[in-house]
Amino acid sequence: MDYTEATYDSVDSWKTIILLYNSALKEINTKLEILNDEFQHVHRYNPIEHIKSRIKTPESIVKKLRRRGYESTIENMVKYVNDIAGIRVICSFTSDIYDIAEMLANQNDIKVLSIKDYIKNPKESGYKSYHMIVTVPIFLSDGCVDTKVEIQIRTVAMDFWASLEHKINYKFEGEAPEHIKRELFECAEMVSDLDAKMMSLNDEVRDFATAKESGMQEQIEQQKLAAERTLLKERMYGEAE
Repeated sequence: MDYTEATYDSVDSWKTIILLYNSALKEINTKLEILNDEFQHVHRYNPIEHIKSRIKTPESIVKKLRRRGYESTIENMVKYVNDIAGIRVICSFTSDIYDIAEMLANQNDIKVLSIKDYIKNPKESGYKSYHMIVTVPIFLSDGCVDTKVEIQIRTVAMDFWASLEHKINYKFEGEAPEHIKRELFECAEMVSDLDAKMMSLNDEVRDFATAKESGMQEQIEQQKLAAERTLLKERMYGEAE
């Protein structure tokens, strides 16, 4: 059954759509948790700090459709609003963002529809984040429906900045004074510097730990070799006697 092409009764349709989008959020959330657990198992490190998810409110959906010149119908909602189901992944470091995005994109049942890399190409305001629009199959009793989810991946610092920007835009209804915009942009640059310094520091700590572990392993190997030599000497002396 293709829900993007069907015609619905308003109440039943809305309930069905929300069921699909909630299910899609559960699917993506589970995938992220498994990837995080695997990363901990293999690398002894969790790239994901926390995950937030939400379903867009009916009011927000209607406003978005009207801004784009579409009628407020179920069909238009599913076809033209890509962020009805949204999930935000908060990482420690910028490198984690690209690792998570790549691991998700490589999964066979996820189809990547679009990517917007606002980290390499920040918005004019200074906003940084990595956005993916994907579909994930939702299996219902009468068929499978590929359902869209917007995934935003950002660092803790980026998320803090974005939260402040959202509050400012809400307070001033998108028309903040110029001096506040300038200060917010300066904060965005400081956030970028902080992320870069924190990642550099983390890399240094990780390199130190790797070197230390390598040194300990080498020491263990030397101890094993010394023990084998001692055992060999004991055997040789024993045979000579």
